Amino acid sequence: MLFITGYAENAAVGNGHLDPGMAVLTKPFAMDDLAAKIRALIEG
Repeated sequence: MLFITGYAENAAVGNGHLDPGMAVLTKPFAMDDLAAKIRALIEG
């Protein structure tokens, strides 16, 4: 699961920990960064 937010990553993730298979991407981001996050999540 990929969360995309306009908030700072530490504000979006309450305690700074995500379960396995989860990631946060903060705006603004480059399309290459989005692709890399998705690729990493798919590959596990």
